Amino acid sequence: MTDTNRSKERSASVAAADGFTEEERAAIKERARELKAAGRSGRKKADDEQAVLDKIAEMPDADRALAERVHAVITATAPDLAPKTWYGMPAYAKDGKVVCFLQASAKFSTRYSTLGFNDSARLDDGAMWPTAFALVEWTPSVEARVVELVTAAVG
Repeated sequence: MTDTNRSKERSASVAAADGFTEEERAAIKERARELKAAGRSGRKKADDEQAVLDKIAEMPDADRALAERVHAVITATAPDLAPKTWYGMPAYAKDGKVVCFLQASAKFSTRYSTLGFNDSARLDDGAMWPTAFALVEWTPSVEARVVELVTAAVG
């Protein structure tokens, strides 16, 4: 094992012992900043949407391409969902509750981005249903499925 691999292994075990990875701690700090900003008077919906667009612009190319398409489809399909950031991720809320969000693969160093839905999404289907979907590329069939999911989520 190389020194670099040992160092990464030690970092991972330290993070596990602390309970949160470095990426998770960063997301928690981002959420605290979002809550503080939301508490400021004079904050507008346009500020929240710009924050989403800024987060998308910061993403690596592959994540950014997916995020731009997800944002365009969600805002066109469900204009009543308000874009906002949530733990530093693009998210879309109704009546202040996040319905869906995009977790870019770079956010937590995963192999795919995730389109996730919270419990306020109306995706119920029997006794068990998925609430998160892996996104690896944007295709016409992926776009159709995202439209279908978002339409159902806002029911």
